[in-house]
Amino acid sequence: MEAAAVKELPPLAPPLAAYLDFIRVERKLAPRTQALYEDGLRRLQDFAEHDGIEPRRLQINQARRWIARLHGQQQLAPRSISLLLSIWRGLYRWWGRQQLVALNPFDGLRAPKAGKPLPKALGVDDAMQLAEHHAPAADPATEARDACIVELLYGCGLRIGELVGLDAVVDSTSLGWLDLLGAEIFVLGKGSKRRSVPLGKAALTALEAWLARRAALAMAGEAALFVGRRGARLQAPQIRQMLKQRALAAGMPAHVHPHMLRHSFATHLLQSSGDLRAVQELLGHAHITTTQVYTQLDFQHLAKVYDAAHPRAKKKSGPA
Repeated sequence: MEAAAVKELPPLAPPLAAYLDFIRVERKLAPRTQALYEDGLRRLQDFAEHDGIEPRRLQINQARRWIARLHGQQQLAPRSISLLLSIWRGLYRWWGRQQLVALNPFDGLRAPKAGKPLPKALGVDDAMQLAEHHAPAADPATEARDACIVELLYGCGLRIGELVGLDAVVDSTSLGWLDLLGAEIFVLGKGSKRRSVPLGKAALTALEAWLARRAALAMAGEAALFVGRRGARLQAPQIRQMLKQRALAAGMPAHVHPHMLRHSFATHLLQSSGDLRAVQELLGHAHITTTQVYTQLDFQHLAKVYDAAHPRAKKKSGPA
């Protein structure tokens, strides 16, 4: 069977092609960025041809209609519209410097506001399944380390940077350290603000198990709590990769990353306690408004429980 013929794109009008040449030759942008610019210019050309407008005569009211069309008819995401606006503004500025246009119709226009996505959290059962997962074939020291990392991310709600900064050997340069007797850890969070986080029984047990085996991996003089196979401090990309593989092995339904465990910690704690201020303190949020996003997640959880269990939520199967 013959391969389908590739449809050739129509050439850009000379004024638009000249700007693309400027982008390629003068600004020397990366090939991927050049492709984005070309796509943006083609969209502008298509709109202009559809409306019977010479692009250099475009007016502000017409430009506004184009933005509305991108958002409404074409259902383009706000981020994609922002990118197009940036490309089109640049084009008209360039024309303006050459005195080819009297105004920039895209100046002052903004893309529709993007809705802030809610953070993703694991369900309680999935989080427990991940925390209790063991890899019996793994090296005992590595397994103890990885299990401890999961416990601190989910059981304490640590940020990845706070976890990486923890030291087992404490000196004046330590960013974060442990207090096993007091069952708490001290971390350095955003804005260089230090806070203490309580250790639950499971996290404390996991920490003690890892510390008993840490010497098998750590090089001499290494202060970091968590170290890799070469004995040096584990870095965030290594922890992300480990967590991804561990979650897959545990049968998680979706990609799991460190911040998802922090979100899960906050969501499950709020569901159990209802104490938003306490969750704020434990997460190290400077403002309560940052923590309030978890009330939305909690409401979603409550709504699902209501839909599944409350007699008033159940739809009637047939006429009365």
